[in-house]
Amino acid sequence: MKKILSLILVLSLSFSLYAEDKIKVYYTVEQLPDPIQFMPAPPDTLSEQFSHDIMRYFWGKQQRLNPERAAQARLDAIWTYEGLAAQFSKAFGLEISKDNTPEIWTAFTSGIETAASVRKPIKAYYHRVRPFVRFHEHILTYQAEEDEAELAGEGSYPSGHSMRGWLAALLLSEINPDNANALCKRGLEYGESRVIVGAHWQSDIEASRIIAGASYTALHNSPDFRKQMEKAKAEYKKLTSKKEGK
Repeated sequence: MKKILSLILVLSLSFSLYAEDKIKVYYTVEQLPDPIQFMPAPPDTLSEQFSHDIMRYFWGKQQRLNPERAAQARLDAIWTYEGLAAQFSKAFGLEISKDNTPEIWTAFTSGIETAASVRKPIKAYYHRVRPFVRFHEHILTYQAEEDEAELAGEGSYPSGHSMRGWLAALLLSEINPDNANALCKRGLEYGESRVIVGAHWQSDIEASRIIAGASYTALHNSPDFRKQMEKAKAEYKKLTSKKEGK
């Protein structure tokens, strides 16, 4: 298990300079649902919900005592599509990569890049303080010092990582519905990893799933996205048929 996690880490970090700005998008942010208009504000610090956020923050710290779960949370924190694909390939039932599954890769990266773009305006609008900043503690990532410097100046609400994780679960479940249960479970765990590393509050994670669902639904209005998804489904069927010797 440790060897596999180490390999995934090396491969993911080797692509850390991946140019996400070159990924094709199907809609602009303005063409997608605006979370500022339909989502509530983050919990007030005197609210019961924020008390729950604090309890979940300490729950996350307890999870770090489990070496395997802590290692998984660190891997989930890597912000690359290669890293994201690596974390969902097992649940998907097929290795996802630019070379091995080009049609799935295009749907995966372009679909998520488009749908997750709505996080930026609402993050800036509320600019919620992150838990590790509030508690003056360190986060649990492989590049903690660099990550803390970057994340401290970025709003916590909603969680971009959690959005991408839930979008990955939704998109890959559409391509391989037989594995939807495993993919959704992985998507939930991916979001929980953000609480475990100390980068987000629980309410950030929950908001992210709602926003991701609304954005992903709107993405299906794009004829180009729908066509790409059909190509991805055909590729998956072809590759898995060969694998099974059919």
